[in-house]
Amino acid sequence: MVDLRGKRVMVLGLGISGLASAQFLADQGAKLVLVDQNRNFDTGLLPPGEVHLGAGDPAWLAGVDLVVKGPGVPSDSAIPAGALAAKIPVIGELELASRFLSAPIAAITGTNGKSTVTVLLGEMLKAAGMRTFVGGNLGTPLVKAVGGVFDALVVEVSSFQLESIEHFRPRVGIYLNLTDDHFDRYKGLEDYGAAKARIFENQDGGDWAILNRDDANVWKLASKVHSQVFSFGMQPSGETPAIWPEGGTLEFQMRARKGQISLAGFRLPGAHNVANAMAAAAAALAMFVDPGPIERALRSFRGLPHRIEFVREVKGVTWIDDSKGTNVGAVVEALDAVPAPVVLLAGGLDKGGDYAPLLGPLRNKVKLAILFGAAREKMRAALSGAPAAIQLVPTLKDAVELAARSAKKGDTVLLSPACASFDQFKDYAERGNFFQDLVRAL
Repeated sequence: MVDLRGKRVMVLGLGISGLASAQFLADQGAKLVLVDQNRNFDTGLLPPGEVHLGAGDPAWLAGVDLVVKGPGVPSDSAIPAGALAAKIPVIGELELASRFLSAPIAAITGTNGKSTVTVLLGEMLKAAGMRTFVGGNLGTPLVKAVGGVFDALVVEVSSFQLESIEHFRPRVGIYLNLTDDHFDRYKGLEDYGAAKARIFENQDGGDWAILNRDDANVWKLASKVHSQVFSFGMQPSGETPAIWPEGGTLEFQMRARKGQISLAGFRLPGAHNVANAMAAAAAALAMFVDPGPIERALRSFRGLPHRIEFVREVKGVTWIDDSKGTNVGAVVEALDAVPAPVVLLAGGLDKGGDYAPLLGPLRNKVKLAILFGAAREKMRAALSGAPAAIQLVPTLKDAVELAARSAKKGDTVLLSPACASFDQFKDYAERGNFFQDLVRAL
């Protein structure tokens, strides 16, 4: 625990985690310097402090002892760079919170599936009777857990958050997968993956690294981490600890401990969700949970909104909302999980990734791809070799209307954008809700 009384602390970026950090710091007696690039920010939301709005100026760092940086602020932007040059520590909300928490932390990262695994693991621990905080990048900031009484803390962590850790050390770290994403922030896959791999950097032999042995970019970390490795994958493994599916069960072996976890009643579609179930189960086992509570959580879990979510069936056409599919890897998983023939709705704001991995699924399952939003022309150019018909429209509303005219009985209409939502919506949830409203109005 750190004494922040009287310290001059800058909170840089006043989004959800920034506001939570600011309030926590105020409660700790810190003197606040509050900064956001939005000149129209509603300062009525802020605790008392010095406020600067607009383009960041390193001069605002005068007298500052610590900078708590929001995840949306790049580390190489003016104020963080200026702080580091002046030897002022720069951390994030994740690091700040962890300095005031003693309960074991399970942290989940990866390109896809983070939120599902976070909530599912939380349900497993709760089913075992553990007082469990569930939050992080998917919703409630970890700093909100400070002062609470918890047996375990389960947090989704993004690469952006992991950029700003120093001592953050999860008892259990889960790395699900790595595919192209956020190349508007990172130099490439290696740079992006390295940011995520920081989840393990402070672990030791008493901690656990849950690794996907089917993902070469993740599995190569097995020989590099200092913690115990518990792997998950779709085929049996000769190495232990490991977990894999067999028939209707998950088989696991943790050295001398062997067992089965039934998948009866687990309703989430697709092989990727079996992988998510394995990752969560491995983490729960590493936290001394027995198979019974894990099975109960798997049976009762219904999935999260906007993740391959059934909306309705209209005249024999099934409509699916996968608005959370904001990168190509997620779209590949969604297409694998739904029945063909598919009318795919994709588009939005390009994130700098490669759309070529969609060519195979378009060839095998998609009869029509309707591309919308700012990235539609770039996507068409990348997917022009696919035999599926491709049509372009300006907006998601236009895409739904065209899909309704084009889809036939037995088709699946899948919204899985492969892009960010920010060209037309504030986030993926608003996009998904808008899509569902349009579908329910058909």
